[in-house]
Amino acid sequence: MNDKEIFELFKSRSETAIDEISRKYGNYCFCIAKRILESEQDAEECVNDTWLKLWDALPETEPDNLKLFLAKITRNLALNKYNERTREKRGGDELCVALDEISELVSGGEDTAEKVVRAELMAAINRFLRELPERECGIFINRYFKLETTVHIAEMYGIRESNVHKILSRTRIKLKKYLEKEGYEI
Repeated sequence: MNDKEIFELFKSRSETAIDEISRKYGNYCFCIAKRILESEQDAEECVNDTWLKLWDALPETEPDNLKLFLAKITRNLALNKYNERTREKRGGDELCVALDEISELVSGGEDTAEKVVRAELMAAINRFLRELPERECGIFINRYFKLETTVHIAEMYGIRESNVHKILSRTRIKLKKYLEKEGYEI
């Protein structure tokens, strides 16, 4: 079943919509959640919460890309659950390392003004990513959106891990310059 047909099931509030979306994207969302939470039970719970969030969000909003929309929901839910579970930062785990690497560029705010600025910042980052060469963009997204390990990214791209670190470092520097040019104080 394609995304448009699944969306129509949600629009008509058919209970089979959850079955279809789970069949098509369940493993994908589970992998995202498990990578962050490192627990199958928590990942399964997070995926179920994703379906509930999606049910509540649709049919008012039809996403351009359902897969990425689901990834974003799952990732945010998993990060929230992770933050609840670990109030203190645990040294050495992959999530903390990845988030530390980019934390100076993107921080979370709670009030409305900060949320608006953050949304604008995310739009600027998306513009920046569209300007990057495909490989550089893919490495950046795999590290900071999908939270892949640098070892796994190196394997995916057939390069050494040290090259992944260099590419990520250079990309963060480029991003910082880009954001400063856009008027953000980093």
